[in-house]
Amino acid sequence: MAEHDIPVVDLTALESADAAADRSLVDALGTYGLVHVRGLDLDRAALLALYADFIALTERPLDQKAPLGRADLWYQRGWTPPDTEKAVLAGGQPDFKECYFAAPHDVDADCRVEYPQIYADNVWPEGLPDFQARYLAMGRLLHATGLTVLAAIARALGLSAGTFADRVEGGAHVTRLLRYLAVKPQQVERGVLWGEEHTDFNLLTLLPGGQFYDPEGQPAPRPDDHGGLYLRSRPTPDAPAGRRVRGLAPPGCLVVQVGQQLEILTGGALVATPHEIAPPKTPGYTRCSLAHFVHLHAHQVVTPLTPFRTAETVAAYRPPVLAGTYGTKTLVDIGLAPRDALDRLGYRHYERLADQRRAEGRPGGR
Repeated sequence: MAEHDIPVVDLTALESADAAADRSLVDALGTYGLVHVRGLDLDRAALLALYADFIALTERPLDQKAPLGRADLWYQRGWTPPDTEKAVLAGGQPDFKECYFAAPHDVDADCRVEYPQIYADNVWPEGLPDFQARYLAMGRLLHATGLTVLAAIARALGLSAGTFADRVEGGAHVTRLLRYLAVKPQQVERGVLWGEEHTDFNLLTLLPGGQFYDPEGQPAPRPDDHGGLYLRSRPTPDAPAGRRVRGLAPPGCLVVQVGQQLEILTGGALVATPHEIAPPKTPGYTRCSLAHFVHLHAHQVVTPLTPFRTAETVAAYRPPVLAGTYGTKTLVDIGLAPRDALDRLGYRHYERLADQRRAEGRPGGR
């Protein structure tokens, strides 16, 4: 298994439109779907303070957390209970984590009406006075960094710098706190994962680095070499299943991952690589992390862009779909949205006709 193949690019070079840095970026994202970015001016102490706030929240009694668990919003805001989200290909095994979702920017007013669950107002807990400010600051910093990366990707692919950034303005961007739960010895033996293998469904994901905690709840170094992020590289003739690669970033680096939306827009030039989160072999440890998800605006069509549009790519990524619909379908697939959410996609004339028939006493009224 490879550990050190993934390139590291400098954020300052991307900001200055350095062609070599741009090319290194897309080469990594085309092979691994992941790259390490150094140079982000992120306050590590503030990030750890946010993790401490979240740990304090997760350790509250269930009756205090439950009102923050917004199933009516498909858990796209507020607290997500353990064992809620399920990987599509994992036989329904839930992930061993608690999460919290918040949007770092105001949501699009039209989309608030059209997609009320994924363009909802934030939900904040009481009794954590700095939680909201820390959360929003981290989300906004990561989002701004994501826009810089998207501009660099566009340049390296021969597109205008705003090709992707313009399409994400007003998107359903969300910042997610995660606390991976301690696994028991028998779960370690069974190979239970913190997060089953999956691909992100958004455009771009940014992760600033997590923190392990020992069984007493104190910040601790990684207890062994097993735990952490692993990814599957793009298949090749000599490795048809891809290669399993450790995604551990060098100190001070940000992890940036391709999501399904970006793979589709580029016709597969960039790849949304399957990845998983493994717990350490040492039982009793937990881990906190933060992820920011950049999404296409809900009205954008998820289909290969013109420069990548061939008979093969159109067939591979058919049919075209609105990003809002794409997100709804995926949230159903992973168990966060109810299946009947699919029945509500698109205006339905049936109910109106049924009401009219019922009003005149004809059969077929509902």
